[in-house]
Amino acid sequence: MLIGKAYRSGGLVRWCGVQPLACLFTSSSNMAKSKFEYVRNFETDDTCLRNCYIVVRLDGRNFHRFAEQHRFTKPNDNRALGLMSRSARSVMEELEDIVIAYGQSDEFSFVFKRTSTWFKRRASKIMTHVASQFSSSFVFYWKEFFGEQPLLYPPSFDGRVVLYPSNRNLKDYLSWRQADCHINNLYNTVFWTLVQKGGLTTAQAEDRLKGTLAADKNEILFSEFDINYNNESDLHKKGTTLIWEKRDEIVTKRMKLPNEEEKDVAVTRSRRRVEAYHCDIIGDQFWEEHPDILEDNSC
Repeated sequence: MLIGKAYRSGGLVRWCGVQPLACLFTSSSNMAKSKFEYVRNFETDDTCLRNCYIVVRLDGRNFHRFAEQHRFTKPNDNRALGLMSRSARSVMEELEDIVIAYGQSDEFSFVFKRTSTWFKRRASKIMTHVASQFSSSFVFYWKEFFGEQPLLYPPSFDGRVVLYPSNRNLKDYLSWRQADCHINNLYNTVFWTLVQKGGLTTAQAEDRLKGTLAADKNEILFSEFDINYNNESDLHKKGTTLIWEKRDEIVTKRMKLPNEEEKDVAVTRSRRRVEAYHCDIIGDQFWEEHPDILEDNSC
């Protein structure tokens, strides 16, 4: 019920006093226009350059403390690594323009295809969506990997956006991250072996490894602890690579055939799914086996 007085002006009925709701909210275009709209001019243009791969890399913020307070296993906690991969899969399933993702330790990189138009290629929109989806998934799937161990406080991840104009640039970026995985994992494996099996303090183990090369670290593991680093898990040594692949699956459908009663029929269908690999992506073999990941450089 409206309060006010109606009068006719120019063929239209207008109201004095309280206006009808329709007059207050006429259209989105009229609502957007106001004397305050000038503040939009302060927004910066962060549109990503066209024909470039958009890479969003997330890193755990202060995850050393997070790992300690949640009693992560050293040097690698498979529960945490599984949770990271599950969260990354959630991001890929939400944003299907991501063609490949690579993760190790507390970081994950997401590669959007060169022709992607998600969020009009605005860097801030892309980065914040990836970060929020990943963070919320990390919390959502926590119990799936850690059971009844409580999540003491919400984790946080910072992100950055980098553009790579060519296939070679992108492959070199991913190679850099996997090389980093190998270097860090070898160090951590030796470090925690010296602490857990060698009886050294963390300060002593750090001092022991100062100035050592990869060959020295391998020698310590083999000669002192009978550990062959080559036999360590590929998940730990090479990280996790996620890509889209088509998989055939058999489902049962209730169907009615001509002149027959309804019955269950097995039907094969092909679906795109995110698959995980723990393999070398620095060499050519992975890329030759998965040629659909990279786009033509002439695009």
